[in-house]
Amino acid sequence: MRSLKITSVIGGLVLAAGALFTAHPAAADGPNGPTPPAEFTSDWHDPVTAAPPVGTPGTRSCEVTLAAAQFRDFTPYQGGYTPPKECGTRWNKVVLRLEGQVKGRQYDRLGHLSVGGVEILRTSTPQPSPDGIAWSVEKDVTRYRDTLSRPQAVEMLIGNVVNETYTGVIDVRVTLTFHTAEGRVKPATGTPDRVVPLTGATLTTPRNTERVLAEVYATGSGGGCEEYWYLSVPDAAPYSCRATDGPHREVRVSVDGRLAGIAAPFPTVWTGGWSNPFLWYVTPGPRAFDVQPVVYDLTPFAALLNDGNAHRVEVSVAGVPAGLSGWSTPANVLLWQDEGSRVVTGGLDRHEESAPRNSSVYTAGSPQRVDTEASHRLTVAGHLNTSHGRVDTTVSRTVASDIVHRWGQDENPDALTARWTDRETVTSGRTVTRVDRTYTMDGETTIGAGDRLRTVLTLGDRADTVVLRDGRRLSWSRLDDTYTGDATYTTGVPRDQRHAVGTTSERYRLYGSAGCHDRTLTTVQGTVTQDLRRC
Repeated sequence: MRSLKITSVIGGLVLAAGALFTAHPAAADGPNGPTPPAEFTSDWHDPVTAAPPVGTPGTRSCEVTLAAAQFRDFTPYQGGYTPPKECGTRWNKVVLRLEGQVKGRQYDRLGHLSVGGVEILRTSTPQPSPDGIAWSVEKDVTRYRDTLSRPQAVEMLIGNVVNETYTGVIDVRVTLTFHTAEGRVKPATGTPDRVVPLTGATLTTPRNTERVLAEVYATGSGGGCEEYWYLSVPDAAPYSCRATDGPHREVRVSVDGRLAGIAAPFPTVWTGGWSNPFLWYVTPGPRAFDVQPVVYDLTPFAALLNDGNAHRVEVSVAGVPAGLSGWSTPANVLLWQDEGSRVVTGGLDRHEESAPRNSSVYTAGSPQRVDTEASHRLTVAGHLNTSHGRVDTTVSRTVASDIVHRWGQDENPDALTARWTDRETVTSGRTVTRVDRTYTMDGETTIGAGDRLRTVLTLGDRADTVVLRDGRRLSWSRLDDTYTGDATYTTGVPRDQRHAVGTTSERYRLYGSAGCHDRTLTTVQGTVTQDLRRC
């Protein structure tokens, strides 16, 4: 029995997005809806997710092309951006849209798009059919208003390899659509005054900064074991991917060498993941086409950063074996300024960190097994003397993971059951914001008779958010994005002899004080057989 490795083969540098839309079906409709073929053919439905599109105000809009390129290798697209004069600067919403096409044979690829050095887009690509696919991705980029308000250099790269075997050229066009504020529609509020890319290890902030957020587009990628870090085992275990401390990973931000923020990375599964691309041809896993950044509130450190000097702000990923690459962590710093002050003073009042706990225990047997439990807590508090009074900010965050990895001889079968939690509370003045995030993964890959490889997998992305003021609820939301898939094909044979079958389903529920979105998509052999909307 051959060795299994639950992986995708992503190559190249790493890119991010929002809602993904559909195009043509791959099968004719029957009397009760689309009739799927008996197995996958040379064409299937274009990629689609159940996530909601970006909402817009319906006012006058202007469109600007950011990039248009065909990616065959690792040569970046370089161009320029100028904001549209006809839409002014009073924008209610700015929406980025990527439209892509690819055909033939190609792996899943990663890429990035930056404007003025600020990364605004990071995503992966779908794997194409021989006949070709088209897809599109939307993202709300209104928070980058500062960057988009003036001419900037643009760089984009989706690292790719094209040769006699891998023939897929990735053809993309990226646009920005600016929706104006007119009539009763007000300009977007709450966006940062400045957005600074963390291109080096130092940061100098305006001296009147009163709020600081950092966003990190953290992805394990590049084709090595860190692409599927959640499967790594301690050195004592006989498995193909080892890490000294096991599978627990934690994305950290430090200021002048002091821990300032912790977070659990999202366990993204790319479109070749778990050894089975037939799971992802139509419906990608959560966030695969929307690599959302991890966000940290660094406001307790604002007074220290406001002294006019350069400070070291660094991002690291705990748990990665020393000297091993495989993580990309580009970061932006979002700054809000106090218009009524030249200098905002204050101090860091409290810094409490629990000892990181990480137990990864190997048990020999049949199956072999690694049980991992890890947790870490950080609380930081500071105050600022602003033009509108003293503001105290406390940030508390706790991350934890519970991972059970089981495998048989030659890593067949190979199974994982995992749960990650990331709980955060930010108290700023009279306002309290709580976010409870939970990520889940439960799956198994086996190779059976006739070299038939089967993967059964469930992924979950959940978040509960509530905002309180003086103890009264201002707003709330609940996200539950659940993907399930079951796909089988014959390994070690040409593409047209794989006799692949697969069923997938995604239900994306987002509801709360802002409204409701509830959509379910089901596919069979690459055909969308159900598109159910409940709101």
